[in-house]
Amino acid sequence: MRNSLTLGVLMAFCLGACSPADDSVAPVAENQASGPGEWVTLFDGSDLARWNVIGDANWRITNDYVEADSGNGFLVSDLEYDDFELTLEFWVTLEANSGVFIRCQDPQQIGADNCYEVNIFDTRPDQTYRSGSIVNFAAPSSTVNTGGRWNEFHIVADGARLQVILNGVTTVDIEDETYAGGPFALQYGAGTVIFRNVRARTL
Repeated sequence: MRNSLTLGVLMAFCLGACSPADDSVAPVAENQASGPGEWVTLFDGSDLARWNVIGDANWRITNDYVEADSGNGFLVSDLEYDDFELTLEFWVTLEANSGVFIRCQDPQQIGADNCYEVNIFDTRPDQTYRSGSIVNFAAPSSTVNTGGRWNEFHIVADGARLQVILNGVTTVDIEDETYAGGPFALQYGAGTVIFRNVRARTL
């Protein structure tokens, strides 16, 4: 009961005080050459030209970000990536269920059974694969709460090595060869989910 009351108070507070306008993460730098590949902006806040919509989530562009708060679905990148760095910012409500899926094997059927799912789900019933994990592959080494604030993912897939850095904290650093390449996908599952400044470069 005490935990439920605490969560309720936090959610009420966020409804009144936390909003996407609370910029606690600095904007990502403009495109620049870096290492073997140049950074490419996949979503700059203007349109979804580089993404395919799968499912019925009500994605819409507001200000400089894309958001959804009902339905269920994905934004799937129009290109495939093998070895890469991916950075993006996201804002979610406390109860949100979302994630960033990488090296997906079927762009029409996205899931944790055919992609690496970098999870965004603070309140996941099984906390083993909460925010910052790779579902079914690696629990997060640190607990990072993401609800009601802007956050940044830095995801690196370099051969078999997979790294997840959430708000500057390395939560996953593993070796796995299950999936070698495929598109990215941004998920909407529950709550309010917002993404902005999605950038990638090949390695």
